[in-house]
This record gives sequence, C-alpha cells and structure tokens, in this order.
Amino acid sequence: MAEINRSIEEERIHRKERLAASFRLFSKFGFDNGVAGHITVRDPEYHDHFWVNPYRMHFSQIRVSDLVLVNHQGEVVEGNHEVNKAAFVIHSAVHKGRPDAVAAAHAHSTYGQIWSTTGKLLEPLTQDSCAFYKDHSLFDDYTGVVYEKSEGERIADALGKNKAAILRNHGLLTVGQSVEEAAWWFILMERSCREHVFAHAIGNPIKIDEKYAKITVEQEGTPAAGKSMFQPLWDRIVAEQPDFLD
Repeated sequence: MAEINRSIEEERIHRKERLAASFRLFSKFGFDNGVAGHITVRDPEYHDHFWVNPYRMHFSQIRVSDLVLVNHQGEVVEGNHEVNKAAFVIHSAVHKGRPDAVAAAHAHSTYGQIWSTTGKLLEPLTQDSCAFYKDHSLFDDYTGVVYEKSEGERIADALGKNKAAILRNHGLLTVGQSVEEAAWWFILMERSCREHVFAHAIGNPIKIDEKYAKITVEQEGTPAAGKSMFQPLWDRIVAEQPDFLD
C-alpha cells in the first residue's frame, strides 16, 4: 500500500480520526467494559505525546474532538477530560520502549481474558491465528490494576519487539505502525482467542505445520496486511456512525 505524504496537521487529523473510529468499532464488537480499555496513538509532531480516550467516556460516544493529548509525564496537554491512570502507565511505557509503535490497544475483551487465564500463547490453529505466530509474547504475572510505573515497564519489556502480548489473567495488548494496524491486531487476536477457547473445549485441535505457519504469518501478519484489513471496518463505521468525525 503506497504511503501518502501529509503535512503534520493532516497526519494528526488522520490518526485522530482512525483512533476515534477504533473506539466505535471496539464498542460494536463488545470490547467495552466500564472504564477499562484504551487505545493510543503517538502524535506525529511531539513524539513523547500520545492521544488517548477520555476517562469515563463510553467507547460508543467518543468523537475526534473528545480525544486527549497527554505527555510522558502524565500531563494533559490538550483536551478537557481526565486520563485513565492505568492507560497512562501502560501506554507511556509501551510508547517509550517501542519507538516504532505508533499506536497501541488494550481492552478487557471476553475471550482474550478467558484465554489469558491459561497462561499460554496462541497456537497456529487457524489462518487468522497464524498472524501472531512467533510474534506475540506472554506477560506471565498479575498484581492488580496497573497503577505503578514499574508495572507498565514490565509489561512493555514482556511485549518486546512483538506485535502483541497476552497479559495473564488480564487481557490483550497489541501495537502497530498505525492505529489501523494496532486496532486490527486486537480484533483479530480476540477472535483467535475465541477460536482457541472453542477448539480446546472440543478437544485436541490440529495445529498448522510450522512450515506453513511461517508462510502464513508473512502473508497475514505484516503491517501492510493489518492496515489493509482495517479499511473495510473504517468504511463501515464511517457509513454507520459519521458523528465520530466531529
């Protein structure tokens, strides 16, 4: 997919629009859960700042104008809302540790939480789950709500250079070179967790051979693939809920 040259302000608007769209999509897919869950995108001009959802605002109501800009000291630079402390602790650590990660997504989705209780990585059971083959990790600990800086740093360390992490007894975390990519990986990972729960409930699922899992991740798991797969969802939400662009 060809890159589009935009001014900084055009790129900022583009990122914020995709961010607001992602919250609406997460709500449609049932990833909302009270005040839990957050998606962030790095500002294109101030790289130590990121845009995030307002604290206590339902995903289904978030508009571009509601987004909050926060710096790595936790100060609100732009916006009229508070920021979820856990969102700041996790995402500031991820953005610091991964300069390539333009966006990050975390939510308490049902099947992601269920699978996280196993303390296991995803297996190459389906074509979709192959997108994460040897490209996701496990944060094998749980100590409560993430309010401490050191805990956010441990999560970022566990993520490493991967596109995603399973946070044991907690949920899923994904990153990408764009909002579109990070959001799509989250959506796909949640679906993969659902497939894993069902497949293991049936018993003894057959794994895809390692040779073909490696081929599939190169087809389904690239940044370009993630961004491309988000496009139909963008078209859908723009048609259904154009008010998010306000």
